[in-house]
Order: sequence, then C-alpha cells, then structure tokens
Amino acid sequence: NITFVIMTEKIDTQTPDLERQTSTVVRSTNVQFQTNFVSRDKRGQVLGSDFRGCTVWFTGLSGAGKTTVSFALESYLASRGIYCYTLDGDNVRHGLNKDLGFTPEDRTENIRRIGEVARLFADAGLVCLSSFISPFREDRARARRIHEESGLPFIEVFVDTPLATCEERDAKGLYKKARQGLIKGFTGIDSAYEAPLQPDVVLKTNEHSKEECLAHVINHLRERSILPYSVVKTVRELFIPEEKVASALEEAKSLKRIRLTKLDLQWVQVLSEGWASPLAGFMREKDYLQSLHHAVNTREGNVNQSVPIVLPISDDDRADLACSSAVLLTYGDDDKPVAILRDPEIYAHRQEERMCRQWGTSSRSHPYVKMMFEAGDWLLGGELEVFERIRWGDGLDDFRRTPNELRAEFSSRDADAIFAFQLRNPIHNGHALLMAETKSQLIARGFKKPVLLLHPLGGWTKADDVPLPVRIMQHKAILKEKVLDPESTVLAIFPSPMMYAGPTEVQWHAKARIACGAQFYIVGRDPAGMPNPDTGKDLYDASHGREVLKMAPGLPQLEIVPFKVAAYNTTKKCMDFYDPAKSSEFEFISGTKMRRLAREGQVPPDGFMAPEAWKVLQKFYQESGGKS
Repeated sequence: NITFVIMTEKIDTQTPDLERQTSTVVRSTNVQFQTNFVSRDKRGQVLGSDFRGCTVWFTGLSGAGKTTVSFALESYLASRGIYCYTLDGDNVRHGLNKDLGFTPEDRTENIRRIGEVARLFADAGLVCLSSFISPFREDRARARRIHEESGLPFIEVFVDTPLATCEERDAKGLYKKARQGLIKGFTGIDSAYEAPLQPDVVLKTNEHSKEECLAHVINHLRERSILPYSVVKTVRELFIPEEKVASALEEAKSLKRIRLTKLDLQWVQVLSEGWASPLAGFMREKDYLQSLHHAVNTREGNVNQSVPIVLPISDDDRADLACSSAVLLTYGDDDKPVAILRDPEIYAHRQEERMCRQWGTSSRSHPYVKMMFEAGDWLLGGELEVFERIRWGDGLDDFRRTPNELRAEFSSRDADAIFAFQLRNPIHNGHALLMAETKSQLIARGFKKPVLLLHPLGGWTKADDVPLPVRIMQHKAILKEKVLDPESTVLAIFPSPMMYAGPTEVQWHAKARIACGAQFYIVGRDPAGMPNPDTGKDLYDASHGREVLKMAPGLPQLEIVPFKVAAYNTTKKCMDFYDPAKSSEFEFISGTKMRRLAREGQVPPDGFMAPEAWKVLQKFYQESGGKS
C-alpha cells in the first residue's frame, strides 16, 4: 500500500511584499541526530511493498493548475488501491504552523517547515505530493537538498502556465484585486516568480488536458521506479506485437515443446488477456510460494493473488527441457503454436501441500484436486509471449471480451461506476433483485451511470454444473425480458477455470475483475463452494467467502457488496429479501428442487424466474438429465 500526502497552499489576501529569506536561525544546541533502528526496507515491508519514499513538489503561479493535477493524481492512485491523505495549507496553520503569520519571514518559515515535514513523510516510506506556489528557487533548492542529503528522491514539477492564462482562470478574482492594488505582494503581479531552471517534469496545462498532464507525471514516477507497473497500467497483456509474430514463429521451430491440456490453455488465456496482472506468465517458485502462503504477489506492489496459476509437467518433460532457454507451448493434435515461455524455471509440485493450503481439504476426490494430482509432479514457470488471442470456435467467442475491451465498452457508455457479479449458475429473480438493489444504492450515493458487469465463469467446471452455452442462453433471455436492464448491463464471459476452493478462490474472482475496471463486487452466499465428495458436508462455511473478501490483502480498491438472502415471498408472489420476522411468508427454492421441476417439465412459482429463461433450463435438464 502506498500512502500519498497532498499539501496545498492558500493565497492570503493580506500578504505584504515577499522578500527572499534564505537563512534559518539555529536555536537548538547540544542535540545529536539519532539513527533509526528500523530500516527503510523494513518500512516498505510494513507498507506491503518496496520502499517508495519521495516528495513530488508542484510549483507554479496561482491558477496554473498545480492543485488540479495533484488532486487528479490523488484520485487516480486511490482508485488503484493506493491510500491517500491530504494535508491542507490552512490545516497546517491550525496546528504545526499556527504560530506563523504572513510576513515574508513567516511565509518562508512556513515553506521550510513543510519541506521538513515532506522529508519526514518520505523517510517513513510515503510519497508526499506538495502543491505550493513556492516562487523562489532557493526555497525549492533547500527542500530538494534536505531530501537528497537523506537519500530521498525529490521530483520538482513545474506547472508552466502563462500569466495571461492564469489571469483568465481567475475564479476567485485574486488577480483582478492584485491589478487594482487591493492585494499587495501577489506572485506574478508585483512579486517575482522564479521559474525552475532544470525541473524534473514540465506540465503545460494551457496546451494539454488534465489527463495528459496526469499521465506525464505518472510515467515519470514509474520511470524513476517509484510507482509499480500496476499503477501505470492496470492490465498487462502478453501478446506478441503483430509485426514480431513471424520472427517468433520462426524461432519456435527450433524450441523444445510442451503440449498444453485444455485446462492449461484456459490459464494461458487468463494470463495473456491480463486478468492476472501483473503476472507476466506462469508462476515461478517465488510467486507460487507467495500465492500459496500469503495470497499476494509483490512483484509490482502488494497485489492479491490467492490462487497459484501454474503449469504442471511430467518427469519426462522435466528431463527433456534441461538447459533450455525457451520453450514452445502448443495445443491440440496438430501441435498448434500457442506461446513461447522464456527462461524456464522448473520446481517441485508438492500436491499435498497445495491441496491442503489452496482447498483446505485432504479429499483427493475433489474434482479439481483430482486433476491436479494427475497433472504432473513438477511446475514450469516463466514469462509468456503469446502468438494470438485464444479462440474456442464455439459460437461464444464474441462474449469473451478482454479487460481492455471491457474498459473501452464501459467508457463508451460513460459509466462512472462498474459493479461486477460473478456466477456459474443460472440467474433467478433473487439474483436480479440484488443486482437492481446494488444499482439503486450506487445512484443514491451520487453515481450517474452505474453499469453492471454480468460475468459468468467460462472455463472448466465440474460435470454436474450447467454448461456455459446453456447459461449464456439463459442470461440472454433474462436480458431480453428486461429482468435486468440491458442498457446498463454488459454480459461477458470470464475465461477462468473453476477450482471450487471457497474463500481462497473468491479472492481471485474479485481481484481479476479489477483488471476490467470494476470498483464494486457482489459476493454471494457460499461462493466457489461445494460439498466434500467423501462426506457430503459443505467444505466451507457459506458466509466465509464474504467475510474473507472484506479483509483480503491487496484489494483495497474494490468495495465489497454483501449478498442479501432472497427467497420467494408467497404473499407478494415474487422474489424478495428475506425477513426473519416474517419467515412463514417465505419459501426457499433450492437448486435440487429447481432441477427436479425442470426435469419433470413443471414451472416454478410465478416471479421466481423469467419464463423464457426457465424454458432454456427446462430444455437442458429434460434433454441431458443435467450433465454437461
């Protein structure tokens, strides 16, 4: 977690002429600087990342756009899970600097103290954004000097906006009053502004948009390795650029190869489209251990990654790949090239440890666990370069939209809030009620155009789950009958396989939706759960997915919307939120009962499910008996 402190300076209408004040009287004697016992690396670990302490100092005329850009940066970073705290100039004068007035000496001392405070924040491992006119080079040089003497980065950002433009923006009328002589010593009018000679970043807010200026600052911080990649780019796609595909295919002809299973290929799709950002390929052992034991990945900040994404291989594969610098991954009987895996790392796949930690079970009858034990005793890690988008040719590829494509869709709809609903089952009107209620709550909070991401899981599922094509047909019927508003709903397929790992997997489902821009995530009852295959008892408590998600590491930018229990209200003849005080009026229609009604050609009570959507399910269960 990265905490940002933003400091702003107010213009005082009573300020007299400013004079340079470059010396500070030292009144403290017989004092000795004490070195902290806690290292900066340790502070970074406490914050859940590498040490990133620094100060970004915005300087420029009043009205130049300093505060606009700094607050935009604050908002941008906060939306990506970076904690922010604002120190305001007036607030500082209520406490730390309440003994200072607005004489030239006091204003210089005000800036000196703020520079020292910024240095302390930076030394604590925080990134301090300071937005002050700070018109004199010596004042800014002093602030830089005390940072650099402490080994802390100081980034001077010159917001270079012409005086004429600043006067045009004069929302408070201060320039007008200064021109009339009502304000004395106003910077740019009758007090000099000394522009930086060698600023680290120059912003021209009269020529570029706020977004362009924001991107310029963020990119500079990234280039200085102060911000992680995930802050600059939330989505890391792993596709080879089109102009380099031919040469990569030529290289692939000489590489040792591994043939992927269908399950492996689904994970390649997840990785290549950016759902597991910032992962750049199948996990190396360090990534695997972090995921298995800590549910995070710290390569680019502190990012939740609760499930390992790994490529199992056999003993023969391990022996064959010895000394290889790259491996070709293929799929199908024709060995179609899928990706090149660079700098392969092979390490032991300790299945029992993984089974107990990821699934919390010792049952090898669990369907995904069973596949895991059959897959291989070794894991192959390395960065992926994928030749092209994974297509399945099943008529549903148009629904398999990448995170970047979904972001573009949300942008085209002018969405200001994205709330996601993960599901692997058909939708009944209780689900629709919860989604509609969430939308209403967001509108009540001031959002204008909240959009629902209806995002059914589209990878491997166990045999008795409703297959993806049937679910998509059922979801389309729900939208056609406008049980959900089609104008504010995007239906797309989430390509991940289902692992049935309960609260551990729920974190993965939530984290992946951040890649496509979701800010709110609806978590249901017993998400990703299933009965123990050996005992029939539920593997996980039905409420633990929701509770774990609320306190999961590396997900601060995602707000969890708790699932409200809905049941059929026999009085109102519709799905309604369950009221324990009126329990006699409610009927819970279980999945078992729903499947029996469908197989027998019966219909559920009016208001339980949209009629056309029910017909889709009824046809499936009557024709297949409920098997995928």
